[in-house]
Amino acid sequence: MSKHKFQTEVNQLLHLIIHSLYSHKEIFLRELISNASDAIDKLKYLNLTDDAFKKIKFDPRIDIHFNAKDSTLTMSDTGIGMNEADLEENLGTIASSGTRDFVKKMTGDAKKDSNLIGQFGVGFYSCFMVADRVEVVTRKAGEDKAYRWTSNGLGEYEVEPAEREESGTTVILQLNEEGKEYADRWKIEGIIKKYSNHIPFPIFLHYESVKHEGEGEKKKETREEKTDQVNAASAFWKRPKNDLKDEDYHEFYKSISHDYEDPAFYIHTHAEGTLDYTTLFFIPKTAPFDMFRADYRPGIKLYVKRVFITDDDRDLMPTYLRFVRGVIDSEDLPLNVSREILQQNKVLMKIKSSSVKRILDELEALKKNDRAKYDDFFREFGVPLKEGLYQDFENRDRLLELVMFKSSKVEGYTSLGDYLSRMQPDQKSVYYITGNREENLKNSPLLEVYRKKDIEVLVLDDEIDEIVISSIDKYRDTELKSVNRTDSANDLKTDDDREREKNIAPVIEKIKNALGDRIKDVKASTRLSDSPSCIVADENDPTVKMQSILKAMGQKNLPDFKPILEINPDHQIVKKLADSSEEPVIEDISFLLYEQALLIEGVELKSPAEFVKRLNRVMEKAL
Repeated sequence: MSKHKFQTEVNQLLHLIIHSLYSHKEIFLRELISNASDAIDKLKYLNLTDDAFKKIKFDPRIDIHFNAKDSTLTMSDTGIGMNEADLEENLGTIASSGTRDFVKKMTGDAKKDSNLIGQFGVGFYSCFMVADRVEVVTRKAGEDKAYRWTSNGLGEYEVEPAEREESGTTVILQLNEEGKEYADRWKIEGIIKKYSNHIPFPIFLHYESVKHEGEGEKKKETREEKTDQVNAASAFWKRPKNDLKDEDYHEFYKSISHDYEDPAFYIHTHAEGTLDYTTLFFIPKTAPFDMFRADYRPGIKLYVKRVFITDDDRDLMPTYLRFVRGVIDSEDLPLNVSREILQQNKVLMKIKSSSVKRILDELEALKKNDRAKYDDFFREFGVPLKEGLYQDFENRDRLLELVMFKSSKVEGYTSLGDYLSRMQPDQKSVYYITGNREENLKNSPLLEVYRKKDIEVLVLDDEIDEIVISSIDKYRDTELKSVNRTDSANDLKTDDDREREKNIAPVIEKIKNALGDRIKDVKASTRLSDSPSCIVADENDPTVKMQSILKAMGQKNLPDFKPILEINPDHQIVKKLADSSEEPVIEDISFLLYEQALLIEGVELKSPAEFVKRLNRVMEKAL
């Protein structure tokens, strides 16, 4: 016998499960059955495709026994089983780095934690909500040795050799006071029918039937061991849609996703003709915790003729739809299809392409018919959907109709189509501003002239917006222009603006001389009405936001892109600067005009101390 300590994150997860998911404790049975079904799926695939496993007896089934007197519940499967290394990996550690990071960030807020754990999937560890002690006896298919794993969930577990005649896994729960209610035939049967009726392998419940015969002293009690199959044992996604209710879909979703919330909506498709396949996709209500991690877990299970093939192939769905959960079942792929073949298989590529179009169809319908629900969806999944604009050229036009942005004129989200419908009669372009925070962007000096002329500007404060929007030149033949760039205000320039540019030329020269090579140019602004200055990017240079993104991506040797400083010819500071001949004052004011414009754009000053000294000198002189 060898003793082991749980990985730190497992201890944290166990504590949170036991204390935060108390009201959901019955899901332990759903999780155990789901694990058993996955194990049988894996052995079924090997039994059909691998000569080394074809000799192994394959009798797919899940058996459940209980003993009310001893307060025990036992579940056994005939799946692929585990060896000693598998027990360590599957029951002693959390392998995914994304999961580890997620667990570390969890807090003691019970309500918040229960929601987060629901996304994560509590899996095997949910047993400890109802059991003081858990024992796992398992033998891996194709191996001779069996092992017993035992733990009370308090920090340690033991592994020792054991006996098991055939491959598979048996889980024995010593139920605690709160878990004793599950040593009951009707309770178990009700949970299975609620959560696991769709499991494609038979689930047998073993129980003792008691009969009373005769009357009075002749009355006899007879006890009989009975076994009933309590689930439908058919592939859920292959059942006719007319036979299924929303509740059925919701419980199936919870089983494959380990979420305890209902999905936002689902898409069930049976395709026949050139290709014969079935898909069942779910959109969660809440984004998966690992959605923005490079090692995210894909959510699609691939079956061939109802035989499980894989659930970790990222090529089954484009990256920007990685939040989709569900099943693809093809009748046209060979059972022994390999991972390498999958990535290049024409049948699967066609199914994937059709599936993406079907999902986008559903999103378009949702946006049209239930805008509030679509807004909820977009709040969770808008960022990955925007990724599709530079990942999926085939569907780019459709995605342009689906993506939404914040706006200077309306609350919440607005689409490009909505923006077009509100444009001024003489407006030539769709205007947008990019940066870090919505509040800062809406109050940016760059928007002053647009507010004055009642022109709407899209507010793009997601990091991905800067990358995405720069790749879109037009929307429905209307040009998109960034107000962060110097050329965007040319549409709004008047003859009066051109006259002011001539008059302010001497001031511009003073500021250029003071700032030197810190700036690319100084120009009279047509976009400012209240503020004295702002910075913009040259037409072909990256914006300040884009430069910070490129640096964050590790591009260290970037050219030194210098901003253009625009000054407001009508502002009193600029007018008084025109009348000043004191070189120190001109230099301080020029730097302050430049540095305050940088600060408004969220740029960190290279020398805050020098900025403060200049500010103090100007304030002292003003007093």
